[in-house]
Amino acid sequence: MKRYFAFFVALAMLAVMTCAAQNAKPFVIPELKEWKGGTGNFVVSPLVRLVNQAGRDGGVVQQLADDWRFLFGQRLNIAKAGEQPRIGDIVLKLTPKKGANPESYNIRIGDMVEVSAPTKRGLYWATRTLLQMGEATDGISLPKGVVNDSPDFGVRGMMIDCGRKFIPMEYLQSLVRIMSYYKMNTLQVHLNDNGFPKFFDNDWQKTYSAFRLECDTYPGLTARDGYYTKWQFTSLQLMAADCGVEIIPEIDAPAHCLAFTKYMPELGSERFGMDHLDITNPKTTEFLDGLWREYLEGDEPVFVGKRVHIGTDEYNNSDPVVVEKFRALADHLIKYVEGYGKKACMWGSLTHAKGKTPVKSKDVTMSLWYNGFAKPDSMLSLGYKGISIPDGLVYIVPHAGYYYDYLNTEYLYNSWTPNQVGDKTFDYSDKRIEGGMFAVWNDICGNGISVKDIHHRVYPALQTLSQKLWTGRSTTVPFAEFDSLRHRLSESPWDNELGTLRKPCYTLDTVRANLSEIPGFDIVEAGYPYRVSFHLKAAEEERGTMLFYSPNASFYLADPVSGRLGYDRDGYLYTFDFAPYFGEEVDIAIEGDHRETRLYVNGKLKERKNGRTFWTDGKNKSTTVETLVFPLQFTGNFRSIVTNLEVKKN
Repeated sequence: MKRYFAFFVALAMLAVMTCAAQNAKPFVIPELKEWKGGTGNFVVSPLVRLVNQAGRDGGVVQQLADDWRFLFGQRLNIAKAGEQPRIGDIVLKLTPKKGANPESYNIRIGDMVEVSAPTKRGLYWATRTLLQMGEATDGISLPKGVVNDSPDFGVRGMMIDCGRKFIPMEYLQSLVRIMSYYKMNTLQVHLNDNGFPKFFDNDWQKTYSAFRLECDTYPGLTARDGYYTKWQFTSLQLMAADCGVEIIPEIDAPAHCLAFTKYMPELGSERFGMDHLDITNPKTTEFLDGLWREYLEGDEPVFVGKRVHIGTDEYNNSDPVVVEKFRALADHLIKYVEGYGKKACMWGSLTHAKGKTPVKSKDVTMSLWYNGFAKPDSMLSLGYKGISIPDGLVYIVPHAGYYYDYLNTEYLYNSWTPNQVGDKTFDYSDKRIEGGMFAVWNDICGNGISVKDIHHRVYPALQTLSQKLWTGRSTTVPFAEFDSLRHRLSESPWDNELGTLRKPCYTLDTVRANLSEIPGFDIVEAGYPYRVSFHLKAAEEERGTMLFYSPNASFYLADPVSGRLGYDRDGYLYTFDFAPYFGEEVDIAIEGDHRETRLYVNGKLKERKNGRTFWTDGKNKSTTVETLVFPLQFTGNFRSIVTNLEVKKN
């Protein structure tokens, strides 16, 4: 009833308002290429129907209905097959056109909404635009006008390093949905890698490494601290395809291969380090062929999409003889995956590995990341297609002290387009540059960085690069305005990975144990920056007693090791130097942001969790990350009395 009351109030307001001026361009990300404003608004009433004129691709209609209901709480009815459109309907139709950009679409918002596109993907992107436009009015209305939209670049995406840090499948699924909401269409998943031995006593055996896919060909190769089953990874690709996102799986070789050489030590290079495969050993090629075969063969291969990434970056180039072997292996891997009907992507390395042995270039896409490793003009002239991913601009390495902790989004927004690769600038319309990506490298293994911390870095980069990879040099919204307005949009209709609070403040008089839903709380977590406070009358608690928890984190009244206040997430346990006495009454407050977590007891700062040194060479040091996105989905089985809970943005 509340929803209908709000709707009729809004309808009455719209009826008495006059809108002589043309509607301004709606703020969406990426920015609309063309907008011709009309006057007035299309009211999304409870009588609105979705009409499918897209035939077999009408699944987009159901997706829009589901997303609209989840985002705005309003059900849009789907017209029965064969029913004709009428005033007040939203009509989706396919209009194939030879030579049209396959991701283009048109929206006409008048007395009805007409959405058309030449392909299913274009139609799907149009629905993302409608949803974002609807967010300005909580789904009550859409501004009348005409949209003509299409991207400047065909590849718009990111790469995420799952090798050095396990990224749960649930987050990858969420990331796909968020990318899709911003029309980012490519996610490269880096499946194997290793840490740096300097952090592990310069001992290769102690150095962290992982390969993240279930593997039958080489039993025991798969990482034990986190991996994806073949079914899970296939399902991710199929789900992503429904959202307009291509998953490009990457198996990196012949460097970054410590996981492989730990499994089969005879493949390791004693000369260049055990993270290098010995490419003079014939067994190396045999091993890699067997690995790729497992995921490429059969009628229903594990790697579903049209492209795979074969790695090939940063192999030692000090010996010209070995360089020729490297080039031969790169050429072999390209042709090997092509034999299974795939197209190969590879990291740019052929300037670094300059030699005479030919490496296939036709139909091969090169990730142009550092011009010293592969001069982009030379690579394009050889026939490679390029994806612009310049390390000095778009590499995130969380809490590492080099590259970027957070991207310089203002510079990228104002000054960068994908045709700029390092110190080389190509013609903006040069089709050899397929598009651009940014990357997240989790170089510092074991430093405590959380998936939530990674997302906190990814999200502003994703929104910004969405704009630049779609609209490119045609962006008209000033950065300050963009940076302010972007926070008003959802991450996706289904996701709130940042833990954004939907209300200014949440309160609860008494917190009861064993709740599967906290009364009055429509959130799972409180994201940065937050303050969570409560009054505690302490009872004797068993170690491991949680006060609050979610699938991502736990907050303890008595942590599992010491029985003190503490929290865990991502496999890391952090303990405060405080445990209340039996029967003691105290006011507790936890504050958290992207740098630290703070405990207050009776209004006084008790402790800051802002990092411990875990490695130093006397000049440089690395510190841990001890952040917490506060869990608020469930309550634990506690005996203490907890009252006056308050959760708010800090």
